[in-house]
Amino acid sequence: MKVLICDPTTPEAIEEMRQAGIEVEVRDNISADELEASIPGYQGMVVRSRTKVRKNIIDAGKDLKVIVRAGVGLDNIDVAYAQSKGITVMNTPAASSTSVAELTIGYLFALARHIPQATASLKAKRWEKKRFKGEEIAGKTLGLIGCGRIGREVAKRAATLGMRVIFYDVLPVDIQDATQVGLDELLRSADYISLHLPLTEETRHMIGAPQFERMKEGVRIIQCARGGLIDEEALYEAIRSGKVGGAALDVFEIEPAVDNRLLELEEVIGSPHIGAATEEAQARVSAEVAAKLISFCRESFQG
Repeated sequence: MKVLICDPTTPEAIEEMRQAGIEVEVRDNISADELEASIPGYQGMVVRSRTKVRKNIIDAGKDLKVIVRAGVGLDNIDVAYAQSKGITVMNTPAASSTSVAELTIGYLFALARHIPQATASLKAKRWEKKRFKGEEIAGKTLGLIGCGRIGREVAKRAATLGMRVIFYDVLPVDIQDATQVGLDELLRSADYISLHLPLTEETRHMIGAPQFERMKEGVRIIQCARGGLIDEEALYEAIRSGKVGGAALDVFEIEPAVDNRLLELEEVIGSPHIGAATEEAQARVSAEVAAKLISFCRESFQG
């Protein structure tokens, strides 16, 4: 099997695939145009969030048998269309859960204590001690919208920090550290709200103006899931009105988010989609990619 690596993958995982007999070509900064021209002849491809696998790429990949997303979200791949062409689509949902959960907890503290704003003020040679009075997160209510692998890891850590954790999920879930509630109750009760669910047609803009209206005054929002879950225009207006006291965003509707006006607001802190960007997560993701491709190759090409 011949596989094209379209985004960064650890050398150890690449070597493991080669040792298993897979022909691997690494072009981990390939452009969209180059990809469309190059994909014919490959049976497999590995992508992260940077590489978009749309209909034109799938149509060009006449020999494609498998697409592996090194990460969780599949919104950069036209999954249904790929599957209609007989292409298997896989991801690595468990490998980065801890890293994303830890970033979420980091953002909880950053929002509660205004850490980025205080740092910027200090570097600007100001000593504004009274300006940055924060609050303790212990005793506060954290509402998780979506409670899969990452949500569970966040719940466990937040409960240990003394937070009351509630969550909304479309499926009944039993979690030791949290209580399942309806979405309306979560919106009304939570001091902090964090999203942990995939982006689908059903979840796109599931948090918009009507939902912000039902939230507590001064609620804080954390978004480390998928861009598009929150209506960013509605979030902007909610922050400007004071309804939302602060927001921490790792993902955006349009990335790179260099021109996003949310980032002009002092109440907004953010990062460039780094939820899974830790050494440990990247190693686990790459190892899982290698394992899945090797297994697929053995089952599909070696009987």
